[in-house]
Amino acid sequence: MRCLVIFVILVSMFSCKNESMKNNNIVIRLIQTTDVHGAIFPDDLLSGEKREGSLARVYSYVQTQRANDSLEVVLLDNGDLLQGDPVVYYYNFMNRDSVHLLARVMNYMEYDAASVGNHDIEAGHEVYDAFRENLHFDWLAANAVDESTGKPYFKPYTILDRQGIKIAVLGLITPSIPNWLPPSTYSGMHFDDMIESAKFWVNEIRQKENPDAIVGLFHSGLNASYGGGNPNEKFNENASMLVAEQVPGLDVVFAGHDHRVANLRVKNIEGDTVVVINPGAYAMNVGQVDLSFRWNSKLSNYELEKSGSIVSMTNLKPDSTFLYLFNLDLEAVRKYVKQPIGRLLRKIDASQSLFGSSAAVDIVHTGQLELSNADLSLASPFYMDYQLDTGMLFMKDMFRLYRFENYLYVLEMSGLEFKNALEYSYDKWIKTMKSADDIMFQLAEDESGVLKLNDRGKYFLKNPFYNFDSGGGLIYTVDLTENFGSRIKIISLSNGKPFDLSGKYKVAMNSYRANGGGNILTDGAGIQKKDLSKRILTTAPHDFRLMLSDWIISKRKIDGKPTNNWKFIPENFAEKGKLNYLLVRY
Repeated sequence: MRCLVIFVILVSMFSCKNESMKNNNIVIRLIQTTDVHGAIFPDDLLSGEKREGSLARVYSYVQTQRANDSLEVVLLDNGDLLQGDPVVYYYNFMNRDSVHLLARVMNYMEYDAASVGNHDIEAGHEVYDAFRENLHFDWLAANAVDESTGKPYFKPYTILDRQGIKIAVLGLITPSIPNWLPPSTYSGMHFDDMIESAKFWVNEIRQKENPDAIVGLFHSGLNASYGGGNPNEKFNENASMLVAEQVPGLDVVFAGHDHRVANLRVKNIEGDTVVVINPGAYAMNVGQVDLSFRWNSKLSNYELEKSGSIVSMTNLKPDSTFLYLFNLDLEAVRKYVKQPIGRLLRKIDASQSLFGSSAAVDIVHTGQLELSNADLSLASPFYMDYQLDTGMLFMKDMFRLYRFENYLYVLEMSGLEFKNALEYSYDKWIKTMKSADDIMFQLAEDESGVLKLNDRGKYFLKNPFYNFDSGGGLIYTVDLTENFGSRIKIISLSNGKPFDLSGKYKVAMNSYRANGGGNILTDGAGIQKKDLSKRILTTAPHDFRLMLSDWIISKRKIDGKPTNNWKFIPENFAEKGKLNYLLVRY
């Protein structure tokens, strides 16, 4: 009898405690970083200045939120961690003897889950497989499918429990990776359509887990039409909004990939509200969503309210303990980027890359041609806003000269295909001018055809300049008065030999372009996507930045003079077009 009384008392105490908990309003604060691109520290090792965002600042903010007893905090990341800064490059490729710095940082910050980004895959299996093994949380990508098993290569989702509330976090990655990256970087896996994957996994989560909320952690942008994308076709690069609208069951969609800040509320096909958040890049902001669960005793369930916000990190003081714990790691990278690699004899101004042959791009052309023994080269600017002064070049300068961890490829192309590729590239770059006063460049317009301005009152380029390929290894002009298809006038190869439209040429380019990135080879040159791999003659074993660095070291001196192998004509149109652009750009 005594045991029965004790049992009844214990059951009663538990029931009271459980009912008391249900009477409380439970607020779960979801905090998201995305597209951090290695911005761990407030120190920018390229400029020598302090950067506005960093994980050190994010950690300060997260700690203040965790100290709030009225909140349950969940910390999430949405991919593209392992590229974009000398710090992660160093621990990706130069120092593999210890646990990756970023894994140690994120474990210290106590992330709860993260999704995989395309630039994480770009680092290659050896890097991201080891990185995943060292994380203390789940790294998610439900639509990255292991070809040997038919199951996700990464974990598809994770369940987080806060005071009895079950939050399901589903991870997806942009499926466009095969359009940009060498197959070796994602060998053994393929990427399914995001909408179809989301439908399957949301249903799976609902049936197996019965969560109180489902959060989408999608490394994919919000504008499904970006870059000519078709929202009605499968494998859309930027399908986060499509998923939010078309897949019932999601309460929150965290987007990323496109670096564009957004805080939206949309209705899905069943009329339910979905909070859609993208805080942008480089840990300058965090995306924040509050999930407020209020117990409804009459219905015996929780009622959910949700609200989103963007929180700036730029004025926060970096966490001092964070900086202390990882200072030796930072100093190791600081020493690496200070290594001298050669001497620059002329100043390089990358902003000139938009207006004609420029040293910033021509160094890449020359390096690609010499290192590959190719006939021709395709290359574009990766940065527009930097200058390198005469004097010693250091390893840090290579991250400006060559921004991405691309590989050097050589493809076979006909002369006509190469000319058509250039025609396509310049058509994304310039407009046909009828007078010198006309606008020279393709500028972004709103739906009414009015030129779009940024918050400083300056015009945007319509298309990304990393797809503005010029040609190396030949001499040509680009006629601003001609229409698409008739602008490029090829005079000869750089060695003076005739350029043959029907001839076959070895063409050097980066792996992004060789795999179809920017559509220059497909829509421009007219090579079918499935045939690109058949055109590959050689691929380099190392990323091109490392090759370019070694090439400069071997030369000891770099002139820095543009090759001037091409120019815009008429020259008075080009000069006036440049001046008009600069007046509104700066």
